[in-house]
Amino acid sequence: MTLEVLKPGPQTTIQSVPRNGQRHLGVPSSGPADPLSMALANRLVGNDLLAPALEITLGGLSLRFHARTAVALTGAQARVTLAGESLPLHCTREASAGDELHIGPAEMGARIYIALAGGLLADEILGSTSTYLPAVLGGHHGRALEKGDRLAIGRCERSVETLVTPDSFQPPMSTSWALRACDSRETGWLRDRQQLFDTNFTVADRCDRMGIMLEGAELAIDSDGRMASVPVFPGTVQCPEDGRVFMLSVDAQTTGGYARIAQVARADRHLLGQLRYFLPFLQAS
Repeated sequence: MTLEVLKPGPQTTIQSVPRNGQRHLGVPSSGPADPLSMALANRLVGNDLLAPALEITLGGLSLRFHARTAVALTGAQARVTLAGESLPLHCTREASAGDELHIGPAEMGARIYIALAGGLLADEILGSTSTYLPAVLGGHHGRALEKGDRLAIGRCERSVETLVTPDSFQPPMSTSWALRACDSRETGWLRDRQQLFDTNFTVADRCDRMGIMLEGAELAIDSDGRMASVPVFPGTVQCPEDGRVFMLSVDAQTTGGYARIAQVARADRHLLGQLRYFLPFLQAS
């Protein structure tokens, strides 16, 4: 069974399980930027929670199905049609051969996930089929999808139950977010620690799967600019000498030379994949 890309959108990749246990070799974890939304999509079609699926950044994707399959979408809010009919998020639907699926621009949130019964077949590198664009690893030839690409869908050996994600389990999408964070190794270098936690930040233009620049208060930090490179992880909040704040995401490097002033709580880390606008910090208790 295959899936044809009619319109790829700004950036659509195949993502699956992270590349765990490779950071000492300089290999980032990758995987879905919003793993919760991807897991919910896979549940709806009977897959393992991190089976290979599509991650669509900012919408704009169009696909054509060449065989019957079950499909489900989760994540950012957008207008979606399947075979000309509106398709809501968080429900299982059956697509027939020849049906086209169209996703409009993401209206709230940043990333939409499409799961297909049986999962997508993709290139496995270092234990994962997740796409890591900077090193051209995994996914579909290590790159974002392009018009005319054909993706293979794995065989599904069982019937797929029609499901809906309960309302209470559907992650809300918004134009503003609150992330819980705690102190990190160099938090004490800040001259005013509360300025970090009490400031409302906005997401700057530099925002991708590697990291997110925040605009707002420029923090004062006691650093001579000669800090040795140290380990960093998704969710690490860094502050260079100019006081501009960066948050690292799933494709972030494994080491960095900027002060680590906070760490986003694991429970909120999936929200990094949906950030587009205002971003207040809440200190974790």
